[in-house]
Amino acid sequence: MLRNSSLIIFFLFVLGASAQNSTVDSLYLEDQFYLGLTYNTFGSKPSDMTQRNLPFGLQFGFIKDMPINKNRTVSIGLGLGYAVNNYYSNLIATKENNVIAYSFADDDTDYKRSKIETHLVELPIEFRWRKSTPTDYKFLRIYGGVKLGYAFSARSKFVSDELKESFSNDDIDKIRYGLQFNMGYNTWNVHVYYGLNSLLDGAAVNGEDLSLKPIRVGFNFYIL
Repeated sequence: MLRNSSLIIFFLFVLGASAQNSTVDSLYLEDQFYLGLTYNTFGSKPSDMTQRNLPFGLQFGFIKDMPINKNRTVSIGLGLGYAVNNYYSNLIATKENNVIAYSFADDDTDYKRSKIETHLVELPIEFRWRKSTPTDYKFLRIYGGVKLGYAFSARSKFVSDELKESFSNDDIDKIRYGLQFNMGYNTWNVHVYYGLNSLLDGAAVNGEDLSLKPIRVGFNFYIL
């Protein structure tokens, strides 16, 4: 009796699952959770500035998908996410008596790494086009828009054999904004972000402004 009851429950579960899979959701949504990895660089930087190590970024979040046509292939996306970005270079920041100074390490300077690290809350806003259907999960997508951000934590770090220094850098512009573009098929999607304002506000080296507009290139992965 117990065995028969178990078999009945099992078959009911299988049938229910089959019925659920065969149901076509005409009000489907796409690509609401994202995870991205990027290589970070700058679109404009002084000639003496060079990048070192592997400057990288990680981002993830949720985007509310709001279709605007009957086939649900065109939509507006409004999201909320988190990102951490590291920028490794030969730019060295030092802080003394609450004053931050900048210099470039030359080839003779022996150090392990120097970087700027930011942690942000981000607000992506996208116009989305895709060749999706209610039953096809592999499709071409092209998403473009803007990304707003707030850097709630921003630090400069320097590490050598003799010295380890890390401090909160108030020169980093906490308000971030730029253009973003995502294009891909199925799992793999190219992600490009171009910052419209400098990472550092009012910073200079030997009288030359440090106008560092971030560029991030990598991959985004979407689910649900």
